[in-house]
Amino acid sequence: MAEHNALGKIGENAAADYLTHQGYTIRDRNWRKNHLELDIVAEKDGLLVVVEVKTRARTVYQDPQDAVNWKKIKNVIVAADAYIKHFRLDMPVRFDILTVVGKQDKFQIEHICDAFYPTF
Repeated sequence: MAEHNALGKIGENAAADYLTHQGYTIRDRNWRKNHLELDIVAEKDGLLVVVEVKTRARTVYQDPQDAVNWKKIKNVIVAADAYIKHFRLDMPVRFDILTVVGKQDKFQIEHICDAFYPTF
């Protein structure tokens, strides 16, 4: 496994642990529908929270959340719609970004709630 892929997996584990400690219930991780994927799907206070996780070793060139461009947002929204239909859910949805920066056991985590909205 490439080093950046390993860091990404470790970062997603840290993100899931963070969410759990914040009182979220993790419904799914890496849920796939065709070529689309949702990193983490969680619940808290009757709200379905779709979380895009971005892990970086450092932020010299770009903040992790800046990698979530319009195309990624569109794919996450389409995948979330498929998830909701697949599980026949009827609950409000929020889209968050969780950035994980640093090295294992020394990550800085930032949780950006309502990072984007389904606009199409």
